[in-house]
Amino acid sequence: MLSAATLGRVLVAFSALAIALFFTLIDPVPQDPAYHAFADTRLILGVANFWNVMTNLPFLLVGVYGLFLVTNNSGAVGDPDLRWPWIVFFAGVTLTAFGSGWFHLAPSNGSLVWDRLPMTLGFAGLFAIVIGEYLSPRVARKLLIPFLVAGAASVYYWHVTESAGNGDLRPYAVVQFLPVLLIPAMLILRRDASDLTGAFWLLTLFYVAAKLLEHFDDGVYDALQEMSGHALKHVVAAVSPAILIHALHRRLERPPGD
Repeated sequence: MLSAATLGRVLVAFSALAIALFFTLIDPVPQDPAYHAFADTRLILGVANFWNVMTNLPFLLVGVYGLFLVTNNSGAVGDPDLRWPWIVFFAGVTLTAFGSGWFHLAPSNGSLVWDRLPMTLGFAGLFAIVIGEYLSPRVARKLLIPFLVAGAASVYYWHVTESAGNGDLRPYAVVQFLPVLLIPAMLILRRDASDLTGAFWLLTLFYVAAKLLEHFDDGVYDALQEMSGHALKHVVAAVSPAILIHALHRRLERPPGD
């Protein structure tokens, strides 16, 4: 198994190369206007796009419970340096309920900003957590603020360029998808470094399932009639942090030193 220091250097080099190639080979990517055309737009109980709005409630429930857990149980977060990454992660999950709910009430590029900002909060916290669990808690704590700044900056850059007529989603894509590549690498190469490995793999699986449901929004709605792929995406995506909550409870139940 690679040492934490060696793996850290490998991941930094890979990240730099991947980002350089991405921006070299891929032209600016504007927001597709069709993204706002969701399959299920029904007005129910006076709420537009009812199910796309209401299925954000699980994010609120899971996020608030997660915040309560990590702020009141130091044993759950493990190393004290990881307390803030866990808080940021569950804060991002909680705020996603409001940001995504607001966006789905009236989908537009303007409201999409408030959907994406809390998600970058969650990505930053999660990436820092994994780095802390598998490489170094101290490094994770130091990287948390740069991750947060990078996430917010990627959304701001997209919004400014989109408003100017030459939208570019590339920085946001890096913030969202580079961790999806790097986290499995850490899980494979440092699998025995954390007791949360199984939970992180399940989280990754549910994230991929959520993205597939999002992609096949219309097809799922045509098949089920009562629920669209995008609405189900919210529910499935909210399962991911719930999996981590379950894993943290199991960590608390272990005898000290086990």
